[in-house]
Amino acid sequence: MNLLRILLLFFILQLKAYALIEVDITRGNLSPLPIAVSPLSANKDSLTKFENILKKKDLGSEISLIVENNLRLTGLFNPLKKDAFLQKPEIAHLKPRFEDWSLIKAQALITGKVEIIDEKLRVEFRLWDVLAAKEMLALAFTTVPSNWRRVGHIITDKVYERLTGEKGYFDTRIIYVSEEGPKTKRIKKLAIMDQDGFNLKYLTLGNELVLTPRFNPTNQMVTYLSYFRNLPRVYLLDIETGIQEVVGDFPGMTFAPRFSPDGKKIIMSFATGGNSDIYTMDLENRVVERITNHSSIDTSPSYSPDGKYICFNSDRSGYQQIYVMKSDGSNVKRISFGKGLYGTPVWSPRGDLIAFTKLHKGKFYIGVMRTDGSGERLLTENYYQEAPSWSPNGRVLIFYRETKTDEKGEGFSAKLWSIDLTGYNERKVPTKTDASDPSWSSLLSN
Repeated sequence: MNLLRILLLFFILQLKAYALIEVDITRGNLSPLPIAVSPLSANKDSLTKFENILKKKDLGSEISLIVENNLRLTGLFNPLKKDAFLQKPEIAHLKPRFEDWSLIKAQALITGKVEIIDEKLRVEFRLWDVLAAKEMLALAFTTVPSNWRRVGHIITDKVYERLTGEKGYFDTRIIYVSEEGPKTKRIKKLAIMDQDGFNLKYLTLGNELVLTPRFNPTNQMVTYLSYFRNLPRVYLLDIETGIQEVVGDFPGMTFAPRFSPDGKKIIMSFATGGNSDIYTMDLENRVVERITNHSSIDTSPSYSPDGKYICFNSDRSGYQQIYVMKSDGSNVKRISFGKGLYGTPVWSPRGDLIAFTKLHKGKFYIGVMRTDGSGERLLTENYYQEAPSWSPNGRVLIFYRETKTDEKGEGFSAKLWSIDLTGYNERKVPTKTDASDPSWSSLLSN
């Protein structure tokens, strides 16, 4: 599926200095903001043909529902029930009666309009500060009609950014390993979906074992590990074109490939003779460079967003801990000193935190710490969970969690979950099958 171009037609107004609305993103879902998402008013004459093609009865309502669901799932917003709305959508979009929206306790209001012009879908929306009785933001988009879901996600991103001060994470995709079958004989495929679970697509057939898919931060390229004739290979896959290539065949075992922040290198670990070290490969000239050279096991490397540092885990202290070094392998420092075993460190796209998995007293935790190891916080615990991946704004983590089998070896499942950086708003992410090893894309509309 080619990335669809969205044309930003106009950006009318931002009244940042005068808006009374404020969403405190540091407190999780303690006091979600009451917001009214009015159905987008529609030019029915122009939409009928395309609603029939798309098999949607009311495209304006469908787009507004996407916005509403996205906002609700953040835990920061409380979308109000539409049966309480007193003003019709088409009138509210032109000039809201703010007293009507105040009456139902709305502090913010989203209105909009949708129509077809020259075979293209045109969507307007406005964000209103009900308390200040002012317009905060107005935008319009033009795209192909089949792109209507993405428009809903982009509207949410703009609203989220305007009200929280941070970029959103809604016009994104998640790649993961889809799993089916008994635990001892799993069929694993690469799967990709929108961050809300829609537009699912399988990228491999399940003939070979696939592991650890990771997005390129700069485009829709993915790297992953697959076993060809029982030998590990690192692959590159262009999601838009479907073109796949082998990065290289490496001696011994290969683990956890990831892209550098500029997308020009892959960093991974190779294991030979019972030991593993960290290597990089330049994707243009395929030159391989060894970064660590230690008798202990070094694995799970992840770059800082500026590319200057690498975090990884190693047992060089006697048991598995998290380390940070310069990108050339120098100045190695241990940063985790808590009780338990630490693994799968991942640098936040904001650069301020490192997420990790921790095993302590038989339980698995997903947590975060500052890049010097201070301020460790454990966000969630369970029987087994790992592989955290950051949303592109560094506000949410997605990971996978397994359930224990019973005495008959039944009851096993693997599901994706997300949790806010504050430790609130833990949610199961909908997937058609069992799922593991998630990776979150960057914003598609950047």
